[in-house]
Amino acid sequence: MRNIKLIIEYDGKSFNGWQKQPNKLNIQGEIEKAIGEITGEEIDLIASGRTDAGVHSLGQTANFKTNSNIPIEKFPIAINSKLKKSIVVKSAEEVDERFHSRYSVKSKKYRYTINISQYGSAIYRDMEYHFPFNLDVQKMQEGAKYFEGEHDFKAFKASGTSSKSSVRTIFKAEVIKNEDRIYIELTGNGFLYNMVRIISGTLVDVGIGKIKPEEIKDIIESKERIRAGKTLPARGLCLVEVKY
Repeated sequence: MRNIKLIIEYDGKSFNGWQKQPNKLNIQGEIEKAIGEITGEEIDLIASGRTDAGVHSLGQTANFKTNSNIPIEKFPIAINSKLKKSIVVKSAEEVDERFHSRYSVKSKKYRYTINISQYGSAIYRDMEYHFPFNLDVQKMQEGAKYFEGEHDFKAFKASGTSSKSSVRTIFKAEVIKNEDRIYIELTGNGFLYNMVRIISGTLVDVGIGKIKPEEIKDIIESKERIRAGKTLPARGLCLVEVKY
């Protein structure tokens, strides 16, 4: 039995998220079906974590077990030939049988993209959040630093989160401006349901002056969702990379 690790890129706008669901188009189901067609096996594809409907990925990691003798370098070509153009397997690697895409994760990096231009973008409209107002990036950068470290992020999770604990560690929180776009980049050991989108919404509130940067500390300590910002739309969020 071989254990195969895949790095996957996808445009999430047409999908109802990663997770397999009956009668709903999902990324996991599409890839499992493609692998099944080329191996003749029923495949269980395990991802580093679920992404929600409309969320994108540059580097989702997933693994599956197979008895297939297909050469490892042929897997991406074969799988991609069976997939929609909005999903691309970028690489395949044979890994130790103990490797598990979810349980072996050391860190994940997410990026939230905000377009602050007056009219937005026709081409990238499904990959960013259009917010045509000036944002104080320096204040947002100051606010972002309060998220770094181990905290109880209860104030930054959506209702319906299945995780028992809301304690997570953010290793790095950055706000980067490049012309008309602002990128909020968070690297951590794990993220709660909608956590990145709520943190991004809170930093937008800092950028417009609704929240002071130093108030972030109090919001985290309060553990009250009502005190944080709104949940920004899924289309601006991208899973950049997963490290093991």
